[in-house]
Amino acid sequence: MPKPQAPADFQPLAFSAGGVVARRDKNGWQLLVLRAYRNWDFPKGRVEPGEAPLDAAIRETAEEAGISDLAFRWVEDYCETAPYGRGKVARYYLAETEQVRITLPVSPELGRPEHDEWRWVSFDEAERLLPPRLQSVLAWARKQLEA
Repeated sequence: MPKPQAPADFQPLAFSAGGVVARRDKNGWQLLVLRAYRNWDFPKGRVEPGEAPLDAAIRETAEEAGISDLAFRWVEDYCETAPYGRGKVARYYLAETEQVRITLPVSPELGRPEHDEWRWVSFDEAERLLPPRLQSVLAWARKQLEA
C-alpha cells in the first residue's frame, strides 16, 4: 500500500510533524495516543522555520509526552495525512520507546499541558479513538510494526 501524500506541488498552510510512538509489552505493540478536549492524536506539532521534520517530531514528542529515548528503527520512513482542516498536513515518523510512564509537561505558552490525557493502546483501540484523517497513518504503522 503506497504512502498517502499530498501532490508534489501542494504547499500546506500548516505543516506539522510527530511520532507514532510504539512500545512492545506482553500483549504486543502498544501505541501512545494523546487527548486534547475530545480529540485523540499522536504527539505532533508545527515544524519551525528551518527545522527538519524529523527534528520537529522528536522535539514535539519530548514537549508533549516527556519521551526522550526514541529509537527510529524504520530510519526516516514516514506517512503524511491528506490535507485537512484548511489545508494542514501532518507527517508522522514511527519510533519505538521503552518508556512506560508518560508525563504531560506544562506548555510555557499555555501555562498547562497541551493534552488532557494519555493512553497506551492496541491497534484496535487506536482505530476506535483516532479520527478518520489518521486511519491511513495507523494502517501504515501497523504494517511496519507487524512486518
